[in-house]
Amino acid sequence: QVQLVESGGGSVQAEGSLRLSCAASGFTYSTYYMGWFRQAPGKEREGVAVIDSGDSGIYADSVKGRFTVSRDNAKKTWYLQMNSLKPEDTAMYYCAIVSKFWRPCPMTTSEYNYWGQGTQVAVSS
Repeated sequence: QVQLVESGGGSVQAEGSLRLSCAASGFTYSTYYMGWFRQAPGKEREGVAVIDSGDSGIYADSVKGRFTVSRDNAKKTWYLQMNSLKPEDTAMYYCAIVSKFWRPCPMTTSEYNYWGQGTQVAVSS
């Protein structure tokens, strides 16, 4: 059973930083995408950043240059470093994972089959 557990959310002022973590267990994919998604109230869930098993990162235009995705293989933990946060970054943030075997589109929410419970990020102006 794949389990993903996010942590690290919180409240911060604009231009501040947060680092989210996603601890994974139970998955055996040799190649995968691990994605960070977010959902603000009244909006659809959207892709923020994705890292694959080869360490390539993909970023939404809205976060390029501000967010960085990374991983620690030994800990099976992925991170989303968020700098220069803006009020529009306020959302519930989720991590999710999908095997590359199915050739999924990495920034598409519906492609992912395992999700964490989410961690809230609030950015005030």
